[in-house]
Amino acid sequence: MKNRILYIFFIGFLSLLTSCGTSKSKKHTPDLTGLNDTKPVVTKLSDSIFIAGKNSLLKNKQGLWELYVEGDPLEIGLSTGALTDSLLHKQQRIFFSKITDLIPSKFQQRLLRNFLKWYNRKLYLNVPDEYQTEIYGVSQYTSNEFDNIAPQFQRSLYLHAAHDIGHALQDLALVGCSSFAAWNEKSEDGNLILARNFDFYVNDAFAENKIAAFIKPKEGFPFMMVTWPGMIGAVSGMNLEGLTVTINASKSKIPLSAKTPISILTREILQHAKNLDEAIALAKKRKVFVSESIMVGSASDNKAILIEVSPDKMDVYDVPNSDQLICSNHFQGEVFQNDKRNLEQIANSHSKYRYERMQELLSENPKVNPKIASKILRNKEGLKNISLGYGNEKALNQLLAHHGIIFKPKEKLVWVSANPFQLGEFVCFDLNSIFGENRNVAKSFQKENLNIAKDPFLETTAFQNFKKFKIENHKIDSLLEKKETISPEFLQNYQALNPNYWVVYYKTGLYFYQEKEFLQAKLNFEKALSHEITTVPDKEKIEKYLKKVKRKLK
Repeated sequence: MKNRILYIFFIGFLSLLTSCGTSKSKKHTPDLTGLNDTKPVVTKLSDSIFIAGKNSLLKNKQGLWELYVEGDPLEIGLSTGALTDSLLHKQQRIFFSKITDLIPSKFQQRLLRNFLKWYNRKLYLNVPDEYQTEIYGVSQYTSNEFDNIAPQFQRSLYLHAAHDIGHALQDLALVGCSSFAAWNEKSEDGNLILARNFDFYVNDAFAENKIAAFIKPKEGFPFMMVTWPGMIGAVSGMNLEGLTVTINASKSKIPLSAKTPISILTREILQHAKNLDEAIALAKKRKVFVSESIMVGSASDNKAILIEVSPDKMDVYDVPNSDQLICSNHFQGEVFQNDKRNLEQIANSHSKYRYERMQELLSENPKVNPKIASKILRNKEGLKNISLGYGNEKALNQLLAHHGIIFKPKEKLVWVSANPFQLGEFVCFDLNSIFGENRNVAKSFQKENLNIAKDPFLETTAFQNFKKFKIENHKIDSLLEKKETISPEFLQNYQALNPNYWVVYYKTGLYFYQEKEFLQAKLNFEKALSHEITTVPDKEKIEKYLKKVKRKLK
């Protein structure tokens, strides 16, 4: 954490020396000539149902918000902002409070703000006008509480690059997602089926108000996507032509300025492509500033491909002689075969492990249907069903996903997981009926008879213990940082809450190392190494501590 803050401090300081070129971006707003900028009138039918003309926002019984909006980009933006304004204020508070937690120093926060203004100086040149206009519409409903960071529109625009910037600068790969597709002989009915976990985690509160958004634009195809308040980019979605998009982060280098945010590119594909060829053509038009795999499924092609993009190059991975496609967080195409960063990602991260786990589970399920897909997304075990401990990033279900989602493109059906994570009920929506004429905006759009039941794991003691473990895990981090005394009872309880997870033994070992109780440190580091460690660097770190401890004991 300290290294991360120092890094941001250094970059922020450099940005003060290179602040030229930001004035245009700070003053820029999209051209709204000829567009109707009248703010919608929202009628509140209840605490969970809001109507504005043909547009609506409803919270269903599973806790998912269902948003329906239509019109030109400004109308869509204004209607979205008006309907979700209270959620929008809450979401921005959650996000910016997380930044404050990471960087508590006011001085470093100011440096970071200056850096972001400089880094994003060309962002508006790389976001299509229609999406700038929509973001502008939404931004009119954001709080003035954070105007010290940037004005409403610029701040909202910057937030659409937040994933990319965090990914590029810190190489955090916050989105450690897993996705797969099956068709022909591999799916139960021969039609394409896709599923993914979106493992983007800010904190638990960030995922509380997730939105299944159904958007009918004046130009392009009607589509749905899973999002959060203020976000118009697409991370998971399907259009009425049966074209789907999902994104998986990969290893990136640090670019000199922001380009097109990946979620804006995928939104453009979702809205304007009806098949794989059109999706590829749109991807070729944009320059991105992070490395990402975009899985695109198509009902008309009855298969899925990966569009692999980086700041420098692009590849299309069309899996040969197979009826399935698997994607984690590394590239698979020829263009990136010898790419140094990609090879490091395969060797050192948990991406290859999750890829192999998906292979294993798909081989155990010769014919995939939505229920089988949900079981794969919810799987918490490692290769050969070994126990990884709950929360291990080697698992497909890391118990932190913003959402899980399943698509049946030909049938225009989509299943979205309700909270928590991908464990809640998978709620089914039929795009044909939602975008048809018989839509009832005051009633949930879900097809209840097609819903997939919540995961039985939610009712177990293990899940209750995991929730307690998360609290205790934050506590031990704080205690270690402050070098405070930790009672034996705390450590015993901490380990008992998640006994198969290497982290509980590693952090206990760290405590004893700090206290110079080297024998106890040795025992705990050894126990950590006896479990499945998440990454190679994590394992090497523990091995270094163990060597130090053994030297101390001689």
